[in-house]
Amino acid sequence: MSELPFPAARASLGLPSVLTQAPHRLLFLAGTCTVLTSMAWWSLQLAALRYGWTTWPQPPVPPAWGHALLTAYGMLPLFMFGFLLTVFPRWLDRPALPRTRYVPVAGAVFGGYLLAHAGLLGSLPLLRSGVVLMLAGYVLALVPLAGVLRAATVRNGHAWSCLAALGVGTLGLATGLAVLGGAPAGLMPLAIRLGVFGFLLPVYFSVCHRMIPFFSANVVPGYRMVRPRWSLPAVWALLLAHIALETAGAGSWRWLADLPLALVFGGHALAWQPWKARRPGLLFALHLAFAWLPVALALFALQSLWLALRGEAVLGLVPLHVLTIGYFGSMLVAMVTRVTQGHSGRLLQMGAVPWMCFVALQGVLVLRVRAELGADGYRWLVLAAAGWLLAFAPWVLRSAWIYLTPRADGRPG
Repeated sequence: MSELPFPAARASLGLPSVLTQAPHRLLFLAGTCTVLTSMAWWSLQLAALRYGWTTWPQPPVPPAWGHALLTAYGMLPLFMFGFLLTVFPRWLDRPALPRTRYVPVAGAVFGGYLLAHAGLLGSLPLLRSGVVLMLAGYVLALVPLAGVLRAATVRNGHAWSCLAALGVGTLGLATGLAVLGGAPAGLMPLAIRLGVFGFLLPVYFSVCHRMIPFFSANVVPGYRMVRPRWSLPAVWALLLAHIALETAGAGSWRWLADLPLALVFGGHALAWQPWKARRPGLLFALHLAFAWLPVALALFALQSLWLALRGEAVLGLVPLHVLTIGYFGSMLVAMVTRVTQGHSGRLLQMGAVPWMCFVALQGVLVLRVRAELGADGYRWLVLAAAGWLLAFAPWVLRSAWIYLTPRADGRPG
C-alpha cells in the first residue's frame, strides 16, 4: 500500500502525535506557557506590593526567591531541554531519542513548575512538591543526554559543556529545594547564582558558540567561521570564579572574573562579524541578542570595581537584568524562532511577530533599568513586567500554533 498523500497524512495526525513528534515541540510549547505564567504572577505580586492589595495571596517565601527560582529553573530551561534533547544526538552522530525519553521530562518539569506556582499563592507544601517534581524532570533529562554522550564515538566540547551545565543546574535546584525544606536561608542566593551563572549562561554561551558561526557561514558568502576551542573552558573557569567570589562575600574582587568574561564575550561578538550578517533578519537578531552578553559582564565588572575603589554599591540589579532580559530574553526569541521556523518546514525568516517581540523586549529592559535607578521603583517594575507580557503574548500564540500543527512541508518532526 502506498503512502498517504500529503493532505491526508496531515489530517490523520492527532494532536498528541503531532505534539510528541520531536522533543522541541512539546517542551517549547510548555516553555511558551511559562513565559507568560512567570511574569503574570510576578506582575500581580509587584502590583500588590506597590498598590497595597491586601487580598492578593502572598507567597510562603520571599517573593524575589519565588521569581528567581522558578524563572531560572522553570521558564528558560524548558526551552533548553527542548533544544538539547533534539540536537544533542545530532551533535554526536547518534540516533534521535524516543518519545519515552523526552515526554516524561516535559511532564515533570512543566507539571512541577505549575504546581510550584500554585504554591506561590500561599502554600509551602505545594511549592515544595512542585520543585521536587521539577528536580525529577532534571534527572530524567540528564540521564538520556549523558547516555548519548557516553555512546558517542567522537565527543565535542559543546556537548560536554551543556551536560556539565545541566549537572550544575540539577545541583542548584536541589539546593533551592533544601532551603524550602528548612536548610539555612543563606543557601538560596547560592542556588539562584548556580542557576544563572552555572547553568543558564554556560548553556546559552555553548549553544551560541556552536550555532551562531554555523548559521552565519551557511548564508553569508565568504564568511570566516570562528569557534575557538579555548573559550569554552576559559568561560567555565571564569564563571566558577564569579560564583565563588560572590558566595564568599568578595564582591569587590569579582571584577577579576567579570572583566575577563566581558573581554572574551566581546571578542567573540566581534569575531563573529555581525556587520556581515545583517541579512536575513533572523540571523542578525542572533548577533544583536549576543551583543548584550559582553555589555552585561562589563556592567558586572564596573559594579565590582566601583565597590573596590569607592566602597559603594552601585547599579543594583541592572547588570543582572541586562543579562537576563537583554541577553537571555532576546536570544530566547531569536534562537527559538530560528529553530521553530527550521524544524516546522518554514522559511528561515524572522517575521513581523518575532521582530515586534524582540524590539519590545528592548523596551522592557529600559523600563527595568529605570526601575533600578530612579524613584518609585515598584511602579516601574510593574510596568516592566506588564511590558514583558505584552511583548511576548503574540509571539507565544504564533509559536504555540506552529507546535500544535504538522510541519508545513509534510515531513515528520
